[in-house]
Amino acid sequence: MKTVVHFLRHGEVHNPEGVLYGRLPGYHLSERGEKQAQTVADFVAARDIRFVLASPLRRAQQTATPVGAAFGLDVATDERLIESENQFEGLKVSVGDGALRSPQHWPKLRNPFLPSWGEPYLQIAHRMFAAAQRARVEASGGEAICVSHQLPIWTLRRFVEGRPLWHDPRRRQCSLASLTTLVFRDEELVRVAYTEPAGESDPTVAGA
Repeated sequence: MKTVVHFLRHGEVHNPEGVLYGRLPGYHLSERGEKQAQTVADFVAARDIRFVLASPLRRAQQTATPVGAAFGLDVATDERLIESENQFEGLKVSVGDGALRSPQHWPKLRNPFLPSWGEPYLQIAHRMFAAAQRARVEASGGEAICVSHQLPIWTLRRFVEGRPLWHDPRRRQCSLASLTTLVFRDEELVRVAYTEPAGESDPTVAGA
């Protein structure tokens, strides 16, 4: 039996200060982000979506709403889809400016393979894969959509593809409102796919 679980990254966020907002409350989709969410809902309208699951953060819930509405489904919430923890929340962290220029923050960068500044990659991968299994069971024989965030989705993809979890953030293939798709045959993961219904976006832009 084939079951498909799509991991949808939320749309563009209103973030005029350009900070790393992480799990901070109050960050919502921009007008463009709302359009991206609707674009995805239209993109999957002909598919057999049976279950919609989202991170508890507002931007993810907003992105999930048009999809749920398109299929008459309530959006379930799963804490395991939440953004990763990060000690730089609320700060600007672009290379060459912001928090990274201050020596007081340099000790946080001591182990990029863990990483030392936030939630360990392996912990992220495990919780995301557990959410994928929940969605697979709930949508058995059909398709599910799980709305999450860039780093968790990219970490999950590297995990299931057997690649090292540490990586260069500038090279993440996880654009705004993109779909990273896991295809299961019964309980076995047999394929990973990726699509960009709303187009490509820059992984380094704050607010994305």
